[in-house]
Amino acid sequence: MNARVITVVVTDDSAFMRRAIQKMLEKEPEIRVVGTAASGEEGIAMVERLRPDVVTMDVEMPGIGGLEAARAIVERRGPPIIMVSALTRDGAETTLRALELGAVDFIPKPDSALIDIVNVQRELVEKVKHFGSRGAYLRAMRETLRIQRGALAEARPPAPPPPPPPRPPSTARAGGFACVAIGTSTGGPVALSQILPKLPAGFPIPIVVVQHMPPGFTRPLADRLDSMSRIDVVEGADGMQLVPGTAIIAPAGKQLRLVRSRGTVRVALGDDAQRSLHVPSVDAMTASVGETFGSGALGVILTGMGHDGVQGLRVLKERGGYVLGQDEASSVVYGMPRAAAVAGLVDRVVALDAVSRTLCELTGTVYAPV
Repeated sequence: MNARVITVVVTDDSAFMRRAIQKMLEKEPEIRVVGTAASGEEGIAMVERLRPDVVTMDVEMPGIGGLEAARAIVERRGPPIIMVSALTRDGAETTLRALELGAVDFIPKPDSALIDIVNVQRELVEKVKHFGSRGAYLRAMRETLRIQRGALAEARPPAPPPPPPPRPPSTARAGGFACVAIGTSTGGPVALSQILPKLPAGFPIPIVVVQHMPPGFTRPLADRLDSMSRIDVVEGADGMQLVPGTAIIAPAGKQLRLVRSRGTVRVALGDDAQRSLHVPSVDAMTASVGETFGSGALGVILTGMGHDGVQGLRVLKERGGYVLGQDEASSVVYGMPRAAAVAGLVDRVVALDAVSRTLCELTGTVYAPV
């Protein structure tokens, strides 16, 4: 019996790009492009008429742009949307907004000399196959709607009075963590927006984050999260010192490791000598956090495709660290957390909306989300 064919509508104002994406997808016998649209308006109408399993949506188009078209499709409970974004700051910021509205993922536009076309094709095919299954799509939509409802509910009541400053955690093993290491991929930008903004300004230890993203996206992500959060959120730079209450986002295209010198711990950015599938990789970062902080390392593995993080978290665990894993129900893609759990590396499984509270609990910090 033949496997079900996944149908796709490609939306882009460039005829060249429509053909390029169609060619990438139709190299796979399980995928068929049933329509191509040259504008957001045409894309919305084509989705209504053809009912595809997946839509690819250009971010920047004249008339109704990709953000507005994605919003309209999500509001009509249409198929999952994969954004196709140029490597510009405006493109990255619009893509992040589209993800918050309900687009399930994105790829960099495959028209730049900076982009590895083979990897873009692999990612696009992988994502179309994943989200083309109805079960994966419904899970992603349920999680997006749950997050949106939660955000609205939290916005209604008046803000509580500020809590007293948290007492510093003890240096004992219970509550004696020194650094949080967060790894994520597909679904990560929205997941991070549900974690970092809920941490108090007095969060007592530094945070290091790897989010799989192409170059040009990690700075806008850090800026967007910083504007939403009471802690500081910055894109990492070589030599940057880790400080309590600051989350450092690993920059795309560099591996992030840590070095300890004269009582301080600093970021060390480097090229990818191991030719990893992901740069930055969760493996490289979490292994370094484990080697640097030992039993003071607190790992968090979130939604994402694949198994990046398993090797690094194994090192972190061998050094005495502790690992939280996101649960399946709240993950857009239960790949990376599942791989870590199957490997026996997860000490505690938590839903996305409980991650911030759990981090505060483990670090002896008062949890008071706004």
